[in-house]
Amino acid sequence: MAGIDDVRALGSELERSYPVRVRGRLKFRVGQLVYVAFSPDERVMGFAFPKEERAALVGGQPEKFQLPSASDMRFHWVHAELAALEPAEAREFVVDAWRMVVPQKLSRAYDLAHPDGPGEP
Repeated sequence: MAGIDDVRALGSELERSYPVRVRGRLKFRVGQLVYVAFSPDERVMGFAFPKEERAALVGGQPEKFQLPSASDMRFHWVHAELAALEPAEAREFVVDAWRMVVPQKLSRAYDLAHPDGPGEP
């Protein structure tokens, strides 16, 4: 069962990533692009995710994942119930979302530095 503490440090450590609070919600950005955002109660994590893969993710595990609101369907975005995710799985989604907003050279450098994927916090 994952919680916000399982991914908070990772979001702050990824290159060019920084945390912000917007209307009481924790979000992680690269530049002005938000790639992870938490609900005010920190139970739901929204994250960047390829649109073309979104339906399969949500349809395959509806107990874990939900589509974003109708107004956010135009974005590469999906929601996950943090309590339904394993900590390693949550960290992997954060890193994959970060990859969508950084240059490929940063993503490749991360892979070289972390060959086994995102580690424990």
